[in-house]
Amino acid sequence: MKYFITTAIDYTNADPHIGHAYEKILADVIARYHRTFEGPTFFLTGVDQHGQKVQQAAQKNGVQPMEFAKKITAKFLALWEKLGIQNDGWAETTDLRHKSAVRKVLQSLYEKGELFKAKYSGYYSVRQEQFLTDKERNDAGEFGPEWGEVIFLEEENWYFPLEKHKRWLKSYVDSHLDFVIPAFRRTELANAIERISGDLCVSRPKERLSWGIEFPFDPDYVTYVWFDALLNYVTFAGYLSDGNETLPDFKELWPCKAHIIGKDILVPAHGIYWPIMLHAMGFSDEQLPRLLVHGWWNVAGAKISKSLGNVIDPDLLADKYGADALRYYLMRDNVVGQDSDFSEERLLVRYNSDLANGLGNLVNRTINMSQRYRAGILTPAPVRDADLEALQQLAGSAIERYREAFERFEVHNAIETVWELVTRANILVEQKAPWKLAKEPEQAELLDAVLYVLAETGRLISLMISPVTPRSSARIVEQLRSETASRLEWGGLPSGHHLGTPSPIFPKIEPY
Repeated sequence: MKYFITTAIDYTNADPHIGHAYEKILADVIARYHRTFEGPTFFLTGVDQHGQKVQQAAQKNGVQPMEFAKKITAKFLALWEKLGIQNDGWAETTDLRHKSAVRKVLQSLYEKGELFKAKYSGYYSVRQEQFLTDKERNDAGEFGPEWGEVIFLEEENWYFPLEKHKRWLKSYVDSHLDFVIPAFRRTELANAIERISGDLCVSRPKERLSWGIEFPFDPDYVTYVWFDALLNYVTFAGYLSDGNETLPDFKELWPCKAHIIGKDILVPAHGIYWPIMLHAMGFSDEQLPRLLVHGWWNVAGAKISKSLGNVIDPDLLADKYGADALRYYLMRDNVVGQDSDFSEERLLVRYNSDLANGLGNLVNRTINMSQRYRAGILTPAPVRDADLEALQQLAGSAIERYREAFERFEVHNAIETVWELVTRANILVEQKAPWKLAKEPEQAELLDAVLYVLAETGRLISLMISPVTPRSSARIVEQLRSETASRLEWGGLPSGHHLGTPSPIFPKIEPY
């Protein structure tokens, strides 16, 4: 059984920003942890290429929607490669396999009586691509700026009976406490469920929007972008693939163990539309995914937006500080589920303090001293020393707490646990002063023991931080020559192990 993890797919109407990068890095870190320490893991991500906003953006740029979507998709792909995102599956909603599966779902729902045609008149948000009701009006009785351009429409469309499944969804959320993580987001969803009324419009007339998946039983309509996009989580996991060998085995992957989304799309899309869609499609309660909801990165408390001019480009940051440094900062300074303030100054402090002076310095000093005093050869001498024993015991405790933190999706706590080891090992260097022990022949065994404990601690640290800083960890492993010592327990480096050549992993960066 594989551990299946997926993220919300990115809408190709605009370039990627720091929020996109954070979500993908978070998913990649969780996937790498499970792939390294728990077993086979499948990580799916991708892009949503349909919808009115893509069509409008393409028209504004004087190109066809497919050309525009592909151009933006290429930017996402290039950024994910730069940031070290190691996904196993890639979803593009223009993919013929996805289109085929979506049409099958629509046909099946139609035959079950879950889709019906009706006329509707009301206000429509072009930005959110949905009809609005009076519940969306603010205290002044107006539709706020979050809805963008709002127009009045009167047209016939296909509808999905959302309210029909309200009682089931409420019962499901009440009885499955881990459906939404963290817990306070579940409360938010429960309140939204109480407000469910009416039906969901799942089509758009071709005369208004041609850029979408055509209905199999009514070619004058295309599929509403959210209904189309949400289905990617199952279609690219092999659902209704008819044995297509280019897709995974759906039964092997599903259900999704961690479906990572931003807080802004919990309600209504992923917390209401998506589970009700799956329920109507015939999925059992045990087959529903688990939603991990993250917060936003803000600047000085304000949401990042083009209109405010505070957009942060992760591509430039990765070039300036390195992808691993950006990954580390975003994971270390954010509590999953809560908002955080982005600060480039804070990123630089984290780099120099934690990575350069902390981890990088520990690895470099350990290998340098081992080469200088023992020609790089380790000997785990049988010396009883309280400081060495304390570090070894801390390592055992840290490993246990590290695993527990990842199981709770508390990546920041997992990192803090690792840095307890980094800090304690650096303190040990100052306590034992190997450069002094090397001058005292009677302390030869203690020196051997100190160098071994430092190298073994470095090995464990490189493994534990590898989901967050994969490329830097690989360099540490290379310098320690610990490729075959991949067990997350004490004693992986054998007696006589020969360390490699030291080279700075995180060269210090001076403030600009």
